[in-house]
Amino acid sequence: MKAIHYLFLLGLIASINSCAQSVKPDPTNAGLKLPKGFTAIKAADGLGAARHIAVASNGDIFVKLEKLKDGKGIYLLHDGDNDGIAEQKFGFGNYIGTGMYLKDGYLYTSSNEEVFRYKLGADNRPLDPDNPEKIITGLISRNEHESKSVTLDNDGNIYVNIGAFSNSCQEQDRATGSIGINPCPVLDSAAGIWQFKIDKQNQTYGDGVHYATGLRNVVGLDWNTTTNSLFVMQHGRDQLHDIFPAMYTDKQSAELPAECMYELHNGSNCGWPYLYYDQNQHKKILAPEYGGDGKKEYTGNAQDPVVAFPGHMAPNGLLFYTGNMFPERYKNGAFIAFHGSWNRSPEPQKGYFVAFVPFKDGKPSGDWEIFADDFSGGPQFMQPSKAKHRPCGLAQGPDGSLYVSDDSGGTIYRIMYNGK
Repeated sequence: MKAIHYLFLLGLIASINSCAQSVKPDPTNAGLKLPKGFTAIKAADGLGAARHIAVASNGDIFVKLEKLKDGKGIYLLHDGDNDGIAEQKFGFGNYIGTGMYLKDGYLYTSSNEEVFRYKLGADNRPLDPDNPEKIITGLISRNEHESKSVTLDNDGNIYVNIGAFSNSCQEQDRATGSIGINPCPVLDSAAGIWQFKIDKQNQTYGDGVHYATGLRNVVGLDWNTTTNSLFVMQHGRDQLHDIFPAMYTDKQSAELPAECMYELHNGSNCGWPYLYYDQNQHKKILAPEYGGDGKKEYTGNAQDPVVAFPGHMAPNGLLFYTGNMFPERYKNGAFIAFHGSWNRSPEPQKGYFVAFVPFKDGKPSGDWEIFADDFSGGPQFMQPSKAKHRPCGLAQGPDGSLYVSDDSGGTIYRIMYNGK
């Protein structure tokens, strides 16, 4: 039996390698700017608001949509002729959302209030597409930071972001000069990560573990198998100048606060709304709503970020790369999809690229860098609506390719390495 199993694995690997070799590179790299030796193609196009994605062991692509397309919120894409372009599409699920994760024959997806899972057949189609298991229900969604992003560990747990229905927990949300509520009531049911079981149906808040708090909103998150811990990307707060014009200039407000990567454990506290992280001062700064002035440090109990990026770039995807296609320096490093934000006015927009952070022994081992750029399709612009493509989700293919979804143009990019 062991010999048969081994031969099956060899056949699977050979099949995957054959499929990868049959993909013709796009001479324009699908419009992307990539490091030397990398190439890209459009694996799919015209999907609409493609949020998070997952790739099966045979290369099939699952896509979660933020808006229904032909009445469906999830699409399974299949490349029948192994040319790298999915020509077969199967839609299911009548709800919108962002979260998606594929593991051990189940597809996990989320709406803005619930999390579902589908048992998949040998062809990766759900066995009962109209009746998924509802494993989590009753999550808060109040039309701000409502997406419920998910990831799984290796011990039967699923982690769900529940974003804050507030910018900075003011008495009057986003009102000039309004002070912060202390203690912030949002933290009881949102602004954090909750942990649930993957195989128990109809779980609510009371069944879960309030795993981490003080996170305004997390769209990109991933389980790091090297550290056996959860990493997340937080969207920093908005409108420092608009709310406190005497303390912050337009330019400061466009650059602050940092978009932060955190490593989380049960009980982690990242400090929102009482602080923000200033990447220029390399300090946790007391939020102005709670008595800060842009310089006063926060002295409470909250952890530091692992990496701090410039403000208002909207990190929507996080992936730790474990494949073998890319050069060794990328192994176990982090890719981040920056979606771009509206809150950089009057400065030009930033983001709209995939960044990379090298890791060694579970910790960053160098500065972050832009890995894939030019998604926006043009020169500097002032409004996000001008971007042709906006990176959102990330997934790793069975051959080690990196897939990037785009929720503006509806494109799925596949980035490969050929060393040339």
